[in-house]
Amino acid sequence: MKRFLEEIGIPPLSSEQLEELCELAEKTARKYVFSKIPSRKITTLNVTVEVKGRRPVTVNVDVEINLSPLMRNYDVAKLAKEATEKVFISVEGYLRELACKSKK
Repeated sequence: MKRFLEEIGIPPLSSEQLEELCELAEKTARKYVFSKIPSRKITTLNVTVEVKGRRPVTVNVDVEINLSPLMRNYDVAKLAKEATEKVFISVEGYLRELACKSKK
């Protein structure tokens, strides 16, 4: 899923900041999924975060979830979409924080 942010004035990101961005995205997705489904009912949870560029930054997120057969009636696609939306909210917050720091 892709989401475009308006120009928020972020500086070119360092390798360390790109790594922090990826870690934040993955942690956010996992935290959201585990808040909705107990870990013992999840057979697979893969979170892929791809960041391209330093400025502008393009972030692609893919959340793959497979649940145990006991959860066959659960809407996994909706859960993955919600987790992805949470990731973009946290990524946007991180980038806005960097933009504020760079203006000081």
